[in-house]
Amino acid sequence: MAEALHELSAPALVELYRRREVSPVEVARSVLGHVERWEYYLQALYLLRPDLVMDQARASEARWRKGKPLGLIDGVPVTIKDNIATQGDPTPLGTAAVELVPASADAPPAARVREHGGVVLAKTTMPDYGMLSSGLSSFHKLARNPWDRSRTPGGSSAGAGAAAAAGYGPLHIGTDIGGSLRLPAGWCGIFTLKPSLGRVPIDPPYMGRAAGPMTRTVADAALFMQVLSGADERDSMNLPPQDIAWGSFDAGVERLRGLRIGLLLDAGCGLPVEREVRAAIERAGALFERAGAVVAPMKPFMTQGMLDGLDHFWRMRSHVDMKMLPAATRARVLPYIRKWADSAAGMSGEEVFRAFHQFHLTRVTTINACRAFDYVISPVSPVPAFAAELPSPTNDPLRPLEHIGFTVPFNMSEQPAASINCGYTATGLPIGLQIAGKRFDDLGVLQVARAFELIREAQRPWPQPPSEAIHHVD
Repeated sequence: MAEALHELSAPALVELYRRREVSPVEVARSVLGHVERWEYYLQALYLLRPDLVMDQARASEARWRKGKPLGLIDGVPVTIKDNIATQGDPTPLGTAAVELVPASADAPPAARVREHGGVVLAKTTMPDYGMLSSGLSSFHKLARNPWDRSRTPGGSSAGAGAAAAAGYGPLHIGTDIGGSLRLPAGWCGIFTLKPSLGRVPIDPPYMGRAAGPMTRTVADAALFMQVLSGADERDSMNLPPQDIAWGSFDAGVERLRGLRIGLLLDAGCGLPVEREVRAAIERAGALFERAGAVVAPMKPFMTQGMLDGLDHFWRMRSHVDMKMLPAATRARVLPYIRKWADSAAGMSGEEVFRAFHQFHLTRVTTINACRAFDYVISPVSPVPAFAAELPSPTNDPLRPLEHIGFTVPFNMSEQPAASINCGYTATGLPIGLQIAGKRFDDLGVLQVARAFELIREAQRPWPQPPSEAIHHVD
């Protein structure tokens, strides 16, 4: 075969299983061997248990032999983010301050994976409470970016982004409340879809919080959405069941013809867009235009006041949560996160209300700004991946969210938004293009992303483990 088994897409693996040309056991061995070569350098995984992986693979192999697969991804390796509960496993949320108690049940995304026969490879690492756009954690080892191990993979779905880019199998699940799927996807050169709020059930649900697929290709994400979007009453924000033709994601380049696409190059707040990032997004806009779309510049619609309001409310939420911890436990939280949360201690009730009101303003403003367009394209982040050891691009707990001005509005407006690679910096770091659609148009976003996948410039080979790779996993 031209590609190693761990490099193959989920649809390709399922077809090979169906034709009995490859076994889930062979694939599991290939993925575990590849992880063994990479993981010492990336620290993307938590709870990697090869024996349990092989048990799942053997059970899948037996089902395929009988011609009775459990579901759409039977035998396909999957990773699941730390903060998505898996029955019997602790859920540390990336922090040393959480008691390691086994979860009583699978959270909805994990339950859907098991119902469809996915082979759970491991959980993936994340920063404390998911409140950073990096892999810095007081519990997990520091996650690194496969494209440049001195750089962060992003966060908070840090390990998931690194695992997808490194080829730890085709399917990975992350979560996103302000950019935590799209930022690591953009910085790791992979694809992700932050679905419309409620499209993929999650527990516990929270305003703006979504789970979604992190993959190398749009095809993998489309298949995975068929699995993850199954209804679950535990999510009070779960959308009504809808028969979405996820398999029609590949509508070709013709899908772009006549579309009204907004080109957003200024978030209106936070860090300025770096020159190489802006140039890559402008090239993407030109490709859309060449394919027949009508691309028009958009004025920035977010404000610094909106971004600061979201930040200040989240600070207060974390401050209240941490006040409930015993002093010794609280001291285990990453100092950057503690300082950020403690800064809310003196906020008045009126200040908290005004901060919370920015969530509503952001939602209304975003929907109004996008109304004139079918889709909106923009940078995912104004900057490329930063140093792995830093908690955020600014390294300032009082300016922690200056890089999420393009991503967070679509959490508040509940609109679907994807990240797809659209270029590289001079040093070879990936640059992510965000594609946002109207609320509930998740399939349309996948179709536009697939069309861009067909017209974008040639992609560079995926990063490989160092030639001196150490063959063990800590």
